[in-house]
Amino acid sequence: QVQLVESGGGLVQAGGSLTLSCAVSGRTLWSSAVGWFRRPPGKEREFVAGIVGSTGHTNYVDSVSGRFTISRDLHKNTVLLQMNSLKPEDTAVYYCAARPFIASMSEGDYDYWGQGTQVTVSS
Repeated sequence: QVQLVESGGGLVQAGGSLTLSCAVSGRTLWSSAVGWFRRPPGKEREFVAGIVGSTGHTNYVDSVSGRFTISRDLHKNTVLLQMNSLKPEDTAVYYCAARPFIASMSEGDYDYWGQGTQVTVSS
């Protein structure tokens, strides 16, 4: 059974930093692609960043490029999302998701999801 567990969310002031963690069990990162998505209040869920487990290739939505960094630890089977220079518009529930091998920006392509972690950025 594949499980994803997010942690690291919280309340931070604008300009601050947070690191989210996604622990994956039941499936190796080597054979997976992992994406981070977020759902801002009153809005639809959107893609934030993704990483291919085998190659480390990454991609980002324009609004976070240069501020967020996604990385993976193959030994710990964990994916991190380092978020710097946070803005109030980054406030959302953040989810990690996994799918086999190939990265995608479409949430419909992901088979496994975590429960989400709240990130709140105050102005």
